[in-house]
Amino acid sequence: MCHVIVTCRSMLWTLLSIVVAFAELIAFMSADWLIGKAKPSSSEDGDNRTGGMQEPYRPTLGIYWRCIRVSHMQLSRRDKLCGPYAESFSEIASGFWQATAIFLAMGIVILCTVALVSVFTMCVQSIMKKSIFNVCGLLQGIAGLFLILGLILYPAGWGCTKARNYCGDYASAYKLGDCSLGWAFYTAIGGTVLTFICAVFSAQAEIATSSDKVQEEIEEGKNLICLL
Repeated sequence: MCHVIVTCRSMLWTLLSIVVAFAELIAFMSADWLIGKAKPSSSEDGDNRTGGMQEPYRPTLGIYWRCIRVSHMQLSRRDKLCGPYAESFSEIASGFWQATAIFLAMGIVILCTVALVSVFTMCVQSIMKKSIFNVCGLLQGIAGLFLILGLILYPAGWGCTKARNYCGDYASAYKLGDCSLGWAFYTAIGGTVLTFICAVFSAQAEIATSSDKVQEEIEEGKNLICLL
């Protein structure tokens, strides 16, 4: 018989697991890893109504995504265009970024799997006499290691030609040049820290769902058990 067990600690662990997975996924897909040096937006259509110059803009570059500003000749305005600059994995700008993409993708796949499984831990707490919380915590620790490897390798690719086009000639491995780091990089770091917090907190979720109070309510025949 399935016993639905909900505790504050198990619910908090589930919510954190879902948030971490989404945060890492969104960061990975974003173009806002590097914010390029400011570029002038001179009018290219000869329309004097714009004064010949537009406000400078800063293009952004991600692991395989980028955002630039394009000019519409007929409408005399500029819009941001975002999309992948690499049509295949081999076209990613740097070998280090290719390795980063692999490690981050592996970590994110694990985190998304754990996030999905965590939803069902309210009903199923063990498989083959193994605690799901402990298994998921171990997987989150492994995912965190993959994320760390990816984040360590990422700055090593700042010296590639693509990054130098955005950051200037002074950009090199672990040196930003004229670029600055975007929100996606900081989100990935924050998500990595939270991943390890989730891995540690999974043990607390296991303790909460197997406590004496839970066992007493199970023995009383309750199928829905909610404990603060």
